[in-house]
Amino acid sequence: MTIKLNDLRDNNGARKGRMRVGRGIGSGKGKTAGRGQKGQKARSGVAINGFEGGQMPLHMRIPKRGFNNIFAKDFAIVNLGQVQKLVDAKKLDPKKTVDHGALKAAGVARGGKDGVRLLAKGELTAKLNFAVAGASKGAIEAVEKAGGKVELPAAPAEEAKGE
Repeated sequence: MTIKLNDLRDNNGARKGRMRVGRGIGSGKGKTAGRGQKGQKARSGVAINGFEGGQMPLHMRIPKRGFNNIFAKDFAIVNLGQVQKLVDAKKLDPKKTVDHGALKAAGVARGGKDGVRLLAKGELTAKLNFAVAGASKGAIEAVEKAGGKVELPAAPAEEAKGE
């Protein structure tokens, strides 16, 4: 005997129907439908998460900490070790300039609407030229030691201070 798709069904008891409340006293969930007697929670449209009866709620009593800088730049962080693995796997062409687009296509630069920041974690042996938005000193040294170079965008000229 073969099984057909239209014969497939769950085992008995695998899916339990929902309780239909307010359907007569004999059902065991009639009249108040399991909500008890009167009060705010017996009514419809109740949303009182975190409400403490007029007392200042816990989430408002506790001191707030930290700071979220809305001007912070969003960089995709890429380590030199990751780049070397891509070169070894032939996902990056060492002859071309490695930029945000190339790293994104290779699958390491996720996010980073303000570009890529290169960090020095891992070994780099391939000679590569990078065009990235930022790089740590260690990363620049490691790339230059391997024979490549890092192009960073020109920093805006600083305004004259203390006038």
